[in-house]
Amino acid sequence: MPRTPREKSPTGIYHIIMRGVNRQRIFEDHEDRQKLLEKLFKFRGVSGYRIFAYCLMDNHIHILIQENKEPLSRAMKRLSSSYVMYFNHKYERVGHLFQERYRSEVVDNDRYLLTALRYIHQNPLKAKMVEDVTSYRWSSYNEYLNDGYLVDKDFVLELFGPSREKALAQFIAFHGEINDDKCIEMKNRE
Repeated sequence: MPRTPREKSPTGIYHIIMRGVNRQRIFEDHEDRQKLLEKLFKFRGVSGYRIFAYCLMDNHIHILIQENKEPLSRAMKRLSSSYVMYFNHKYERVGHLFQERYRSEVVDNDRYLLTALRYIHQNPLKAKMVEDVTSYRWSSYNEYLNDGYLVDKDFVLELFGPSREKALAQFIAFHGEINDDKCIEMKNRE
């Protein structure tokens, strides 16, 4: 049975999830996570995508991304293939690392973009890995508060307001809100 085509986003923005095969770890140490971020940065120049948020969990990745020069599928294939080659070489393994193809969800308005952003940043908090979103090193949350090199924070902060100082305050308050945000999830196979 052929795959169903992905829904096309009118904004070009998608929430992406890639999960390890059998829910296995895709990061064994900090070096692995750093390598994936380096690849995201490197391929941004090739693909022209914009990143608004990311979170690297132990066995999956969330990315809030906007396609640009090339189709998202090509950019994600380049990213995942390159990372798998690195991972397999480092750990002397062969075969697939990621479960099936990446999952994507269309982000078609500013409200849902902010919901997905908060969902991604709160992922470690809701998984009880940290007590607050600022404590998790491997998400883009702290790039918004400090200097960062990967996310397009101006685009997102402008949604909170024209003044940088007020926008940051609203960004922090928004992430501190108790919520039951629901976004894309990986399908579980029984």
